[in-house]
Amino acid sequence: MGFVVIIVGLILAVGIPAYGVWNILLRPQVTVEAAVPVRIVVPSGSDTKTIAEVLASKGVIENAAMFRLRARVDGIDSKLRPGEYDLITGMRYKNVVARLLSGPSLDYVTVTVPEGFTVVQIAERLEKQMGIPAVEFTDLAMKQAASFASGHPLLGGVSTGSLEGYLFPKTYRIAKGSTAREAIEMMLAQFDKELAQVDLSYAESKGLNTHEVVTIASMIEREARVPKERPIVSSVIYNRLSKNMRLEIDATIEYILPGTRPRLLNKHLKINSPYNSYMYGGLPPGPIASPGLASLESAAHPADTEYLYYVLTSTDGSHTFTKTLEEFLIAKEKSREVVP
Repeated sequence: MGFVVIIVGLILAVGIPAYGVWNILLRPQVTVEAAVPVRIVVPSGSDTKTIAEVLASKGVIENAAMFRLRARVDGIDSKLRPGEYDLITGMRYKNVVARLLSGPSLDYVTVTVPEGFTVVQIAERLEKQMGIPAVEFTDLAMKQAASFASGHPLLGGVSTGSLEGYLFPKTYRIAKGSTAREAIEMMLAQFDKELAQVDLSYAESKGLNTHEVVTIASMIEREARVPKERPIVSSVIYNRLSKNMRLEIDATIEYILPGTRPRLLNKHLKINSPYNSYMYGGLPPGPIASPGLASLESAAHPADTEYLYYVLTSTDGSHTFTKTLEEFLIAKEKSREVVP
């Protein structure tokens, strides 16, 4: 009882009205499910009340009144600094205060995530350029997809536990000091935005869900080197799936081998992995890289062809597409004269 009296006294000292007392002491607290990147601006000359309202309006904190109270108790009322901040929704009080006491994040790092990068490659780049531990990033991105699903409904169909394919390739401005989770949230938010532009109705008419479309897009990203060939590569995948043919796509095996684009040998085709599309039929369990918008659109809208095969036949990365195995073998033989 004494504790409550003290708290009420502090509340009244801060000047919080009666409804604020109810918000703090009696209203059931609502847990913020999603952690979404947000940018807020604290105007110069703002008092704690204004700052708390800005934070609450963006979902960074749950309760503006409670924030004001804790700021008064901690003696930081006049120490929170104005400026522009990159935060996330549902932050803990101590983390928000630490950011506002240290001042706005004026220092950003520009990080480019190329199309076709894997989670491992993204993690290595962020560690090198931002100091975010690759192990921490990889652990979150490869094993804890479910912890991001509440804020990103598109992850509902992910059964692998991995965010592979969902970290959108783009050039990002990331505030120094950002955590692995904050970087991942930024990339997932961009993925949501990009995929919203893609009409998935055709793919759905073929019985494919979003996760499968992203998986196809990732294979297109790794296989097609010439932009105009993306829809054609997509058509080969669709055509082979419709005929229950194994996809036999090299990129799926490259994904399970160490290193970047390793040279494939016959022994690699015998690796027992669900990602080995030479050994297993259908699509692999999930994406094998981060596809860009063009590949996502191609995965959703393949070209109308009867092609079942393709082979690299030019040093510029272009392929020859064929309808029959015989035509493919002829093209493959000719490619050896051009492509080492």
